[in-house]
Amino acid sequence: MDEKAQLSAEMILLIGAMLVIVIVAGGFIISITGSVAGNITQVIDVAKDSTIGRM
Repeated sequence: MDEKAQLSAEMILLIGAMLVIVIVAGGFIISITGSVAGNITQVIDVAKDSTIGRM
């Protein structure tokens, strides 16, 4: 009976560690996505201003 309790505790610990890894990775992905979106927006604004300036 004691081995089952230890196995259960280890599974809970493993699932908790995996959850932390997923949350941290998600934070990095959201940060990178926001950075890329900001860069794309900046490039589009510069191209728009350049095109309007040529008219």
